[in-house]
Amino acid sequence: MNIVKRLYDWVLSWGDSRWGWLALFLLAFAESSFFPVPPDVLLIALCLGVTARSFRYAGICLVGSVLGAMLGYALGFFLWQTPSGEYTALAEFFFNHVFSVEGFKEVGALYDKYNFWIVFTAGFTPLPYKLFTIAGGLFHINLGMFVLASVISRGMRFFLIAWLIWKFGAPIKKFIDKYFNLLAIAFTVLLVGAFLLIAKLL
Repeated sequence: MNIVKRLYDWVLSWGDSRWGWLALFLLAFAESSFFPVPPDVLLIALCLGVTARSFRYAGICLVGSVLGAMLGYALGFFLWQTPSGEYTALAEFFFNHVFSVEGFKEVGALYDKYNFWIVFTAGFTPLPYKLFTIAGGLFHINLGMFVLASVISRGMRFFLIAWLIWKFGAPIKKFIDKYFNLLAIAFTVLLVGAFLLIAKLL
């Protein structure tokens, strides 16, 4: 936890740098495949610093995140298992330091049932996105669908944060910190539930 806290503080320190936009791109890229700190923290700091650039920062964050998701997909597709089906050293490293074997298998089961919606849910809510991007590659889900779901979900998340700060400024930060993830989960549950209900009725 101390290591994660130091990483969190280090990420925030880029909010006052002239290279903050580049740090945001690289952070969003890395978080989609292996880095533990979400890009939202730096996105919020940069938007608060220059509110007029909020949507530009959200766009940078989106591009970095989707490209990072494709890296995660490639890791799962090409480097996660040997031809005989055994986990590689890279996979073992992730299981020991990033997420569990059990969690990874659970994601695989979810992909079998929901495909687009599981990527969307992971991208919009605080679920560990990297777990789902790597699993997407390993389980060979459709790449076009994977990218589309990533663009929509990540775009909604980052641009919503940027809009809130652009619209309300610094006072909205406490609200985002306290309630955003909870509201994102509730919104996703309602959205997915509505589509599943419509599909069932039709």
